Parts: sequence; C-alpha cells; structure tokens
Amino acid sequence: MLIRPTRRQFLVSAAALPLAGLARPAHAEVAAMSIGTRQIEVLGRAATVYGINGYDGQLGFYGRAGDRFQLGIQNDTDIGIVTHWHGQVMAAEGQDRSYTGGGELAPGAVDQMDFELTPGTHWMHAHQLSEQMLMAAPMICREADAEDIQEHVIMLHDFSFKAPEEILAALGGSDMHAGGASGSMDMAGMDHSGGDMAGMDMSGMAMSGGTMVHANDVAYDAYLANDRTLADPEVVQVEAGTTLRLRIINGGTATAFWIDPGVLASTAIAVDGSPCQPLSAKAYPMAQGQRLDLLVIIPPQGGAFPIFAQVEAARMRTGIVLVTAGAKLALLSDMAAADSPHLDSSFDASLRATNALPERAGQMAHLMLGEEPGYRFTINGKVHGEDVPITAKVGERLELMFMNTGMMMHPMHLHGHHFQVVDVGAGRFSGPRRDVVTVPPGGMATVAVDLDKPGSWFLHCHHLYHMATGMMTEVRVS
Repeated sequence: MLIRPTRRQFLVSAAALPLAGLARPAHAEVAAMSIGTRQIEVLGRAATVYGINGYDGQLGFYGRAGDRFQLGIQNDTDIGIVTHWHGQVMAAEGQDRSYTGGGELAPGAVDQMDFELTPGTHWMHAHQLSEQMLMAAPMICREADAEDIQEHVIMLHDFSFKAPEEILAALGGSDMHAGGASGSMDMAGMDHSGGDMAGMDMSGMAMSGGTMVHANDVAYDAYLANDRTLADPEVVQVEAGTTLRLRIINGGTATAFWIDPGVLASTAIAVDGSPCQPLSAKAYPMAQGQRLDLLVIIPPQGGAFPIFAQVEAARMRTGIVLVTAGAKLALLSDMAAADSPHLDSSFDASLRATNALPERAGQMAHLMLGEEPGYRFTINGKVHGEDVPITAKVGERLELMFMNTGMMMHPMHLHGHHFQVVDVGAGRFSGPRRDVVTVPPGGMATVAVDLDKPGSWFLHCHHLYHMATGMMTEVRVS
C-alpha cells in the first residue's frame, strides 16, 4: 500500500509511516508489549516467525528523547526468552535479561520494564538463536534535535525455513536448543569432530592482503527488508525534492550487508544510534547488530528509487523502494551484477564522532579472536564458560583491543555502553561512537569505553552462531 504523508502528518498521524508513534506525548503511559508468533510469506511460502508487538499493534517501539520505557512485556510464546534492549545505556543491568544470571522470561510471564530511553536508532531482540526466527524489532527513540523531515525504518534480516538449531547443527556447532538458557551458552555436547568449518557454506571465500577471508557461512533461503524480499518489496511514497531520513538496522543473525542508495545523494549522520560527522559514500557497510542513519535526497523530478542491502561478498540483496506520486515501478532482481566486497575497517576509519570521549588514561585488555575445528569460536583461546572475565572499577576508562586471527569478520558488541573506536590498525584517531565494532580477518580494532555503572556486561560476537559456540566473555564492573 502506498502512503503519502506530509511531514506534519508523518509525525502526528497514527496511519502514517512506522515512526508515527513518535507523536505520543513525552512520558505518556504505554500499553503492554508482547512477544508472540505471526505469519509472513517468503518466496510464496507461509512461514511462522516471532514478532515483538508494540503498543499500537506495530512491531517494535517508537518514542522520543525524554521518554521512559515503562511498560510490561509479555511472553506469548511457548519458549523461554532472554531479552536484550540493544543500544540502551541503562542504569541497572537487571533491566536487561541478557546479563549473566538474568534467566529466561517464562511462557506466559510478564517483565515490568522501567528505564530512560537512550536516544537514537536501536533495536530489541532475543539473546538466543530464536532471534533467527525474527524475534527482533526496532527500538527507536527520536532525538530531541532530529530534523522535522520524513523518516522510515528499514529492518534487515536473514531468513531460513530451517530451525536455528538445525542450522547450527549443520555448521558443526552445539546441539543446544534455540531457546537457550540465561544467555550463558552451555558448551556441553558440542560437536568437535566436524573438521574445519564442517557444514559451512564456503561461498564468499577470497584472499585479502595474503589472508584467506570468508563470509556467509549459512546458506539462507532469503534476505528480508521489513519482512519482505525484492519479489514484493515495501514501497514507501515520498515527495519529490525532499530529504528523507532512513533508520537502518541490521538484524541479521549471521549476515553483514552493504547499503546501496543507488542514484540518490546520501549522507551518514549516525551509526549505532550515536551521531557522527556527516559522511557520504557510494555504499555503506553494516555488520550484524549495527545501525545506520542515512539522509537521502529525492530529486525534484521524482521517480522510483530502490534502496538495496547487498549481502557481504555475494550478489544476493534485498531492500525497499522509495517512490514519488505517479512513478512507475520496475521489477527488481534480488541478485546484483557483481559480488560486494568483504567488510573491512575503512568506513570506521573515515568516521568521526561528534560526541568524542575526552582524552584520558585507561587500562588495556587484549582479546584474541580465534576459530577452531568443529565450529568453535574463542576469545583468548577460550569459549564462554571457560573464559576469564575482564574486571574493572566504576569510573575507569577501559580500552579493548580486538585482534582477529581467523578468516571471518567478527562484529564485537558490548552491552550497556557506547564505546568509541580509537584505532583500526593505522594509528590513533577520534573515531565513531558505537556499540558494535567490525574486526576484519587478520585485522584489529581498539575501542575505548568509560565505565559508569556496576554490573556484568556481556562482550560477544554479534554473529549469533559464533556467540552460541563460544565467542563471548564479560566485563565485570564493581
């Protein structure tokens, strides 16, 4: 269905685009949310997936700076759920069930949430492999200084008709059920006999700087943008000659993307919900868990403008289409003309934070990211449960130096904090504020974070099959 709101209608009409919910008064009481199952169609087939349903029936949550996330969220599924409010810098870890010891939200149970929302483009998802079945949704808190322009959210995902535990078993990993436990991965029963990367999709192999690199170890059936493929993409009506803000979320379980705005002039203004100095590029990399706020300019002559998300090191793609009134829509292929590149650190190396951390001394923690036979991914040679957590004190500056010895990119995520990228192998710089950093094969990245609250905060790879098979530790702050 085509929707053509004016800027004012977009902000205040409940029938407008997904950010219509932003019109609620600050601090308004919000009805309960629920996590349940729903039906979508993918490639002409019905699929049962999960959904995180908001206060007005839409997926996810939309608020404004100054709002609180103050509501009950009910588990209407038949599995236990470990929730994670990704990007929210909350004051108490107990409000995020993904922290150590948080436990599962049992079927039929309700979590009572109450914390101040962190402004920016964020998301909510299960901290288990049930996230693969679309147990994820936008969590948008519109910034106080956001321009009064049309906005649209794009939620990307990789999709398989197979259950996530079946995917994991084919990769040679643990036989843990997709529901998981308290977020701590049980390594008992792990298959160590599968050989080097047994069961992997070995497409996406290449040499880079003398290092063998690999992407896309899961062979997916489809790639989705707002639950749809390019066979039947979402069509968003826009006005000619205007600027649109796209809030893009990579909810892929195992897939990184390149965002291609095509002929549209574009500028990145925020990454992972944190503002950055404006930067324009032909295409923008997004690792798993990352977000990108992109301004695009609709030409005065109007037309139909696809926004593609192309799979890393492959031709497959998904996306949406922006159209002006009367524009003709062409059939879009879900295959690009050529493979996209592997993700590296060049985009982060070009970004600069607008809210940089002050210079100060800090302690350094070195984290060697490795992979072993049997689809076993490690930090400093250990899987989670065997690892030695990082310890620090409230008020300290901590620097985390990631060094990737393997052939796959690892998007490393720290819970409850936004760090700053300060080195990607070419010397110190004042890079972007993020909560997920890309660490390419054979490469490194150092991030700095000021520890402002106590708790045990997960630090893990956001390729969730890598996390499930060991690549996770904790930063324990006291």
